[in-house]
Amino acid sequence: CALRFRSGPRHGERGGGIANRPVSRGCGVPTYRNRAVHAWPEAPVATDEALRALLQRFYALQGERVETYRLFEEGHRAYLSSAPHYDFPRYRQLVHEVTAAFSGISREVLQLQGRLRGELGRPDLAQHLTRLQEREQEKLQLTAQLQLARQRAQDEPGVDTHQQEVRELKHRLIKTIEAISEILQDLKYDSEEAE
Repeated sequence: CALRFRSGPRHGERGGGIANRPVSRGCGVPTYRNRAVHAWPEAPVATDEALRALLQRFYALQGERVETYRLFEEGHRAYLSSAPHYDFPRYRQLVHEVTAAFSGISREVLQLQGRLRGELGRPDLAQHLTRLQEREQEKLQLTAQLQLARQRAQDEPGVDTHQQEVRELKHRLIKTIEAISEILQDLKYDSEEAE
């Protein structure tokens, strides 16, 4: 009769923290087999509810961002259609309102990020929000650059470099939007995994 120790998780168990549990081997001497334990202790119900509420608010803010972008694009199309005598004062007002909306959304997301790091003890989720904020900033800059490039292409339709610039900016914007979608998927996965 020999003592045996198994390392690693048993079939069907996931890795994570390790805890030993005695297993009888038929000779009366207990052996220990490793088993996986959850990496985080059970969170109190209040924390779970607070996390759920925080994530709901975050997704609502993302919805506001999407709507703000839609209005920004719609306003820019209207601005371009006012050529050759562009209605710049109206467009400037739109840019001001959009900037204020994005600034308010970003401030609130930063507050949510702080709560995730601090009171809710979820720095992993806070990191997703950090990455998302960086990509959203990039998206806004690319959107503004694309709008200017579209105006140049409209004002000088025979200049191929303007058309090329529009295509390149569209491509970069699509890649940034894809990156944002991936971050949102990671956030969703990691937040559901904890439940």
